[in-house]
Amino acid sequence: MTLPKALAFDVFGTVVDWRTSIARESAGFLAQIGLGDRNPSAFADAWRAQYIAAMIGMRKSGREFVPLDVLHREMLEASLRDWGVDPAGCDEALLADWNRAWHRLDPWPDAVEGLTRLKARFPVVTLSNGNVALLLAMARQGGLPWDAILGAEVSGFYKPDPRAYLRTAELLQLAPQELCLVAAHHGDLAAARASGLMCAYVDRPDEYGGAPAPDAHHEQRWEWSSTSLTDLADQLGC
Repeated sequence: MTLPKALAFDVFGTVVDWRTSIARESAGFLAQIGLGDRNPSAFADAWRAQYIAAMIGMRKSGREFVPLDVLHREMLEASLRDWGVDPAGCDEALLADWNRAWHRLDPWPDAVEGLTRLKARFPVVTLSNGNVALLLAMARQGGLPWDAILGAEVSGFYKPDPRAYLRTAELLQLAPQELCLVAAHHGDLAAARASGLMCAYVDRPDEYGGAPAPDAHHEQRWEWSSTSLTDLADQLGC
């Protein structure tokens, strides 16, 4: 099989374990607002569950692009209201720090080794809906060895809009078919393939705490399918 000229990575869920990290952080914040007896993993799930709806809402409403940090804050406040807490009554510094929990996500155990090996043969860049400041903070926290951090501001569009994928290829001076998206999400990969990119799937069965992935129905036969980033490195000869 023809190899790509660069690898572009989804980040949330593919490279970093958002659920465990957000649950750990949320445990302390929930305690500070009097909800210490509530399940922090359930809160992490509730917060993340609004993500897909937010992406769809951005496309359908025609809302002007805003960074993911802004959307995360809106989703945090909506989640608190769903749990019976008025965010207006919470300390602003607490909410701001809680929202920055997305800047402090831990990598999956294989991520740094896998990226380092892949980077020896291919440029490795982010193709994420995260904003640059968020992805930069996360990379420094987790030691993620990106060649370039390309946030959603680069295209001004959120995946799965085709422009998010095509703009990344354009910036790398590659044809779409020369770029490979690496992702743990079949929906993301399906949109990338429809935009002309190659696709590499990484299985992350624990992303949702063992629950089925919400986009499993988009599964196809991808160019590569792996159990980890180190497994993908093996398959790509790195």
